[in-house]
Amino acid sequence: MGGMLFLLGFLGCCGAIRENKCLLLFFFMLILIIFLAELAAAILAFIFREHLTREYFTKELKKHYQGYNNTDVFTSTWNAIMTTFDCCGVNSPEDFEESIFRFINPGEVVPEACCRRNSHLGEVGFSNRDECLSGSMLYRNNKGCYSAVVDYFEMYIYVAGALAIVVLTIEVCFSQWCSPCVCSGASNRSSSPKDFFKEENTTKEN
Repeated sequence: MGGMLFLLGFLGCCGAIRENKCLLLFFFMLILIIFLAELAAAILAFIFREHLTREYFTKELKKHYQGYNNTDVFTSTWNAIMTTFDCCGVNSPEDFEESIFRFINPGEVVPEACCRRNSHLGEVGFSNRDECLSGSMLYRNNKGCYSAVVDYFEMYIYVAGALAIVVLTIEVCFSQWCSPCVCSGASNRSSSPKDFFKEENTTKEN
């Protein structure tokens, strides 16, 4: 994206220096197309974020999460997420049903990372690990990680989205204001002093 913006800026500068209306118009149209594409992507992301994101992560969790294999990046990442946000699964602990985790660990309903922890005298331990692994709702985290993470970052997501919309709006408004001005300037400078004097002499002779 940065390289594309650099090329677009270079294109606009070349158009202004060479006083080429077509090049400037092409530059403006590309900026407008990029803006519309970004706006469409943002709208689609907000509309389908609940369905696509949840389904995708749930499917990936069932297929790749192994529980205790910390050498696996996917598994260790999910363990860190569930431990940090005190959550379990994508939507709920039921996400581990019919998963590769249950296939590898048939005697456990949820992984250890889903178990509730309590701190006593500075030491962090499980409330009741065995009951948690057997499926007791009292000793496991029952909130899904998708909701937990979204709740945590909700304020930052809306702020970032608002800033992105403001920046894109300013970008398009500036392009709309700047391109006609440059084109007008290029048109005014297209006549050389020689042409001006030729026109003046022709007027005097007539």
